[in-house]
Amino acid sequence: MANCSNCAAPLPPNSIKCEYCGSRNDIDLKGVHYNTTHEAESERICPRCGIRLETIDLKIDGKFLVERCEQCLGLFFDPGELEAVLQATVSNVFNINRKQLDGINAALLSSEYGVTYIKCPVCAKIMNRVNFGVKSGVIVDRCKDHGVWLDGGELRHLFEWMKAGGKLLDQERQEQLKKEEAERLQGIRRTGADSNWSADSSVFNDYGGVLRSEDPDLFDIVLRAIRVFMK
Repeated sequence: MANCSNCAAPLPPNSIKCEYCGSRNDIDLKGVHYNTTHEAESERICPRCGIRLETIDLKIDGKFLVERCEQCLGLFFDPGELEAVLQATVSNVFNINRKQLDGINAALLSSEYGVTYIKCPVCAKIMNRVNFGVKSGVIVDRCKDHGVWLDGGELRHLFEWMKAGGKLLDQERQEQLKKEEAERLQGIRRTGADSNWSADSSVFNDYGGVLRSEDPDLFDIVLRAIRVFMK
């Protein structure tokens, strides 16, 4: 559990405000605190507060810049940066502690913002709400082109998730999904029972799965394919 940087009292999980002295606490980024490493002011806008984000240097493997809101303490990561920070900060995790993962999620506080859709700090388009990994309990806001937004306190929660083996559990789940998909495709090729198409003429959807004949947009996809072929 993290401690308040002002009075050293324990901070509740996913919290940035001390219940004892009322101080707002920054997220522990390997010793990067609120009054350190300010770079030039960013052009990017905080989706919560509507003010310009500040740029801080996490000094991971040299220079590592991310944006932070000085008011709500939210953080914005370019594509791949959040994963890099987690990997660099939490290491030597070899086991999955499922009991601890359940406990972390049970202690997760509800967001003060509720279920809201916010704009990307870069392009101002509405971002998608995505669950970060299995059993993390953290719903991140993601722009597919520009990156990920975390509200204050959520990064600390992801650190705890990593330490409990959350990433290992997520990798285990991804491998299981791949195995199940491969077995399903083998069954289709072997029996042809689940599809009106042979293995050589299967139509795939955007996620790489076979599009079955009962899918409502099958006709449109086939029609587009015929038009391309006839050109």
